[in-house]
Amino acid sequence: MSFSKSDVEILRTLGRQVAEIAALPDQQRTITLWKKLNGLKPVRPMVAIDQIPWHEMNVNEELTVRCTDPEAKKVETDLRRRLYRWNHMRADYVVEATLGLAPVLTGIQIGPPVEEDRAVGDPQNSIVGHLFHDQIQSEADLEKIIMPRVQHDTAATAARIAMWREVFDGILTVEMQGVGPMLNVWDVIVMWRSVEGILMDLADRPEFLHQLMRRVTDAYSSLLDQYEALGVMARHQSWIHCTGAWTDELPAPGFNPAKPRLKDNWVSGMAQIFGSVSPAMHQEFDLDYLNPLYARFGLVYYGCCEPLHAKLDIVRKIPNVRKVSMSPWVDEDAGAAGLGTKYVFSRKPTPALLAGDRWDPQAVEDHLRKTITACRRTGTPLELIIKDISTVRYEPQRLWQWNDIAMRLVQE
Repeated sequence: MSFSKSDVEILRTLGRQVAEIAALPDQQRTITLWKKLNGLKPVRPMVAIDQIPWHEMNVNEELTVRCTDPEAKKVETDLRRRLYRWNHMRADYVVEATLGLAPVLTGIQIGPPVEEDRAVGDPQNSIVGHLFHDQIQSEADLEKIIMPRVQHDTAATAARIAMWREVFDGILTVEMQGVGPMLNVWDVIVMWRSVEGILMDLADRPEFLHQLMRRVTDAYSSLLDQYEALGVMARHQSWIHCTGAWTDELPAPGFNPAKPRLKDNWVSGMAQIFGSVSPAMHQEFDLDYLNPLYARFGLVYYGCCEPLHAKLDIVRKIPNVRKVSMSPWVDEDAGAAGLGTKYVFSRKPTPALLAGDRWDPQAVEDHLRKTITACRRTGTPLELIIKDISTVRYEPQRLWQWNDIAMRLVQE
């Protein structure tokens, strides 16, 4: 593949701008702050912004894509978003002079193709409603869960790396990023089996769900084995599930960059569908299966939108857990008390305050200050991760101001 002269010049110009910012001392200072937080010796709470409604954010054509080639457009979009973050909503974002490319893998599927109906509100928004078709209803349907047969097309991966190195020669470092898997097993299952069906099965057909989990967990375990054997695990992780992953604890001793291991990596996991089930049921149908897999990784980030403040007795027993998600629906005082000083309180402030008819900066400040106060009271390491932002009502300045408020509060 070759790009037009115009596309190459656009990409190289943006790459130079990214590289200049990446060379600033600010980047290493921020990385040090993330390492302190992840090592449970925070200097201050950290702030990140992720899952942004980019279709609403363009101002002064800063996000307007000008390349013509589809692959060039993807990289241009990435570079423009990096620059936009730095210019308008920096938070504790780190700009790196790298272009990470995924390895070309096949055979990673473990179940049937997803079948769904979609509800679209804003046609420009990638966030849509999903009605997944129920494909796993009987024991016979369990045969649809298959063992992966992963293959790495090393020639294709090398060709992509060589192509992009030619484009960014002397500007950005181009490298294979590797796989950073997620153990969001139940998030995957609900794309094959309805939420209502699963919740009814917990009461009416628990053995059916155990059979399902055994098959899915075996498939995931095999997938991880193959990633490790093929040497395609991540060599370096800057971010893990919307937060900074920098740490002095990884990679583990004996690290070989040619063949990274699971224990050299963070992993994130969650069971969002279990937000309303008991701790005992959560343990039985999620953690009893996943804990042996978590134990294979260096560090674990657990949770997402499910409220976990009442389940910390089981969460704290997850092997190698370091960060615990505290969603908008948690009791913050109970969460801070339950995590104490041994885990990071990964707070997910509500994005609803960005989506209202009227923008209310004071409401944002009050909301964030409540979290900061709760964690300061218990000495709990804290990060504020605003995510799942479906809209800012086409007023990007709302998110810029959210950034400014959060950064001011964490530095008080």
